[in-house]
Amino acid sequence: MYLQEVRTYQKGKIYRSYLVRESYRVGKQVKTRILANLTRMPEEVRDAVRAILQGKKLVPLEEWEAPDALDYGGLAVLKQAWQRFGLDQALGGVKSERKRKLLKAMIYGRILFPSSKLALREEARGTLIAKACGLEEDDLEEGDLYQAMDGLGWLWSGIERKLYEESQPAGASLVLYDLSSVYFEGDGPAGLAQYGYSRDHRQDRLQVLLAVATDSRGIPIHVEVLRGNRADSTTLTGLLVTLRRRFGIQEATFVFDGGMKSRWNLEILTGLELQYVTRATQAKLQEIIGSLPEDRQLWLTDRTRVLEIVHQGVRYVIAGGEWRAQRDRERRERRIEQGEELLRQIARSMRKGVDPVNLGSRVGRALQRIQAHKYFRYGVDAKGRFWWKLDLERVKEEEAIDGWYLLETNLPSAKASDQQVLTHYKRLAEVESAFCELKSYMEIRPIYHWRPDRVRNHIRLCFLAFWISAQLGTEWLAKGFTEEVPKVLRRLQSIRLVQLSSKGKPVISFLSRIPTELNALLHKLDLLPLFAHPPKWAM
Repeated sequence: MYLQEVRTYQKGKIYRSYLVRESYRVGKQVKTRILANLTRMPEEVRDAVRAILQGKKLVPLEEWEAPDALDYGGLAVLKQAWQRFGLDQALGGVKSERKRKLLKAMIYGRILFPSSKLALREEARGTLIAKACGLEEDDLEEGDLYQAMDGLGWLWSGIERKLYEESQPAGASLVLYDLSSVYFEGDGPAGLAQYGYSRDHRQDRLQVLLAVATDSRGIPIHVEVLRGNRADSTTLTGLLVTLRRRFGIQEATFVFDGGMKSRWNLEILTGLELQYVTRATQAKLQEIIGSLPEDRQLWLTDRTRVLEIVHQGVRYVIAGGEWRAQRDRERRERRIEQGEELLRQIARSMRKGVDPVNLGSRVGRALQRIQAHKYFRYGVDAKGRFWWKLDLERVKEEEAIDGWYLLETNLPSAKASDQQVLTHYKRLAEVESAFCELKSYMEIRPIYHWRPDRVRNHIRLCFLAFWISAQLGTEWLAKGFTEEVPKVLRRLQSIRLVQLSSKGKPVISFLSRIPTELNALLHKLDLLPLFAHPPKWAM
């Protein structure tokens, strides 16, 4: 490479121009002479010559094209997390490399833009999701995605075990157990899809139950898909068997809500020398408070305290709060108001000669629908007139326990104080809330599959997405950050990779400008190094 000065004469003046020519032999002395002559050149020429001497290509401005600006930021975080958390090893049982890549794409898509398998390819356009998984957009065919998903079934126990070993190197000492429901659009798979109690308030839809066990941080350990009409209390025994066989959990404290409590379950836990913390009924709370001496009942007026009681050989913890008391009052007042309006309407529409038994049944069902049945007494008098009144005694009993709830445990006091028992249960409430948010963000519901194996594998993909999000959430929480992970990753997708081409050939890539607020977020989460340079794998 060398510099040639060209002089031209126009109208009696000398004009200088410089040509940079290629040469196979450019020694150090030649480069030194060229650099020495740069001071005599125009500024734009100097910049061009320096770039050439550094081995850079110069392309005329009119030849530049920017055909792609692809969403990248959230994918950068997920790709790094996938490698750090050992997901490739967890899916190592999937022998086909292509299927592993397709599974990865479905899990990324489940977090960033939940959609059906059919829609994934369309949703992936304008993003780097395919390249991040070592694929091309044309690879995201619906049939191929289903084939990759279908292979999860017989590998699932091994996948869960590897995830558990990754996230629980010392084993889980506290297991939080939660049930949720997911409804179907359409008939769903026969036998598995059933009508039952819907946590989504869709009693008109067939559903399945999701049984999820997590650790104290909310990182999932195990998921099971159950018939939609299973009673909550019948699900715990199977979980205990799985956790012992699959993960080797021999000693742990299990925390679960009152719906899963039964005397049988508690006896099994105690017989297996496992501890538990669970919610007892309000009726039990009223019974225990009624058995207390009057001075201890007065002690309950301070709802900021925690009271431990041993009643009939069982350890209980009474806890509460002012905000719960306010909530309980408002809820009761609303139900009573709705009940009174309903009873007035029934009284106005009463006809003579009505059958008291049929009327009582109709009134009872109507009050139960609005959860106001326990607050009223009603009937038909000797003259056939309908009467009703508010049960003031029942209202007074409830007012005495507004804001309080009762926990039952077999944990000895030496192993867990009353405050620690309460903390265990509060963690369950936090996990329930987080799972509801993730279930919504990842759009597990509604389900459109009709084959039982595909329903289960769809939920398993969602579980893997949940696992990654929970792991990231735990790391971010340690940095003082509490926002939901999927929501943050979707915001980060606004950081784009811009690719410049010349004559249809890619030349250079660079990242779009990171907004100030996202830059501060990345700094707080120690993620800025991910965006120091464009990714090499995207070229």
